[in-house]
Amino acid sequence: MQEAGLTPLPPAELEVLRYVLDAPGVSVSTLARDLGLHASNASTMVRGLVARGLIHRDPDPHDRRSVQLRPTINAIHAMARIENAWAEIFADALGSLSDKERAALAEAVPALRALGDSLRVRRTRPQS
Repeated sequence: MQEAGLTPLPPAELEVLRYVLDAPGVSVSTLARDLGLHASNASTMVRGLVARGLIHRDPDPHDRRSVQLRPTINAIHAMARIENAWAEIFADALGSLSDKERAALAEAVPALRALGDSLRVRRTRPQS
């Protein structure tokens, strides 16, 4: 976040924010399950992000006892700045690699995606 001129967030809160940005309307319990967090820890991080003005809690229209988490416009703009800053960093770093090294990275993309998918499935699978 510092690369984008923003106040840094702890890594776990940044992960929660990214999740909410990717899945607006998610419940705290779903977020906790999918990220492998204890519900109390997820709630604490959500409160911190609400206090920073990065997410807001809306009553669930189907269950008034539950809330839906949504990113604020500030969060959307902040994440865009972060992504743009990282894109510049990556572009500079990729520019310093040889053609052969860039080709090797491109060939590894399908395997890296499969690895990410496998990790996501393991994280969200109910524990036995």
